[in-house]
Amino acid sequence: MEKFYLEVPNIDRKEDAIEYINEFYKFNSNINGTGGLQRFLDNYDSWLDKLQEDYVRIPNEEKVPARTYFLIRVNDNKIVGMVNIRLALNSKLKKYGGNIGYSIRPTERGKGYNKINLYLALKVCKQYEIKKVIMDADKDNIASWKTMESLGGINTKVFLDTKHSNTIVKDYEFDVEKSLKSNLDKYEMYIEDEYIKQ
Repeated sequence: MEKFYLEVPNIDRKEDAIEYINEFYKFNSNINGTGGLQRFLDNYDSWLDKLQEDYVRIPNEEKVPARTYFLIRVNDNKIVGMVNIRLALNSKLKKYGGNIGYSIRPTERGKGYNKINLYLALKVCKQYEIKKVIMDADKDNIASWKTMESLGGINTKVFLDTKHSNTIVKDYEFDVEKSLKSNLDKYEMYIEDEYIKQ
């Protein structure tokens, strides 16, 4: 059985991380949940510094504290996904973006990995005492909002976003404790005992 864990980005993953982003460019795929990694391919060290700044940030109306992780598949030590978790929300993120952004590399999609990715993200939210999580997805990104629904996300709103994406967006809300409890038997078996590694 495949096992997974979240890893705090580090210098040892530099080449793997760059390869991860380049796969999105190769497949002309949207990039989400990376903590801005795609803007630092020529300066990975600066991205690591940025992530540390993100973690200790005092929330304001421009930026909020966040954690970014690689989703690692144990059997081949490969980055198969990423997730960015906002540990607080400002008014802008409450309207668009929410607490969690995520991605699975194009060649690893369709295997249910993003459900594991989201389950792990919710475990992190619980660790940081976040009781309610807000997320959203473009209506045409069926895989993303179906992932949210499968983990217990409740669709709270559908609206035309003219400010950010000029598309129809679906908002979701999670009761973190309830979502984790109801999905324990589905996903915990795929999670390493130490589910966050440095």
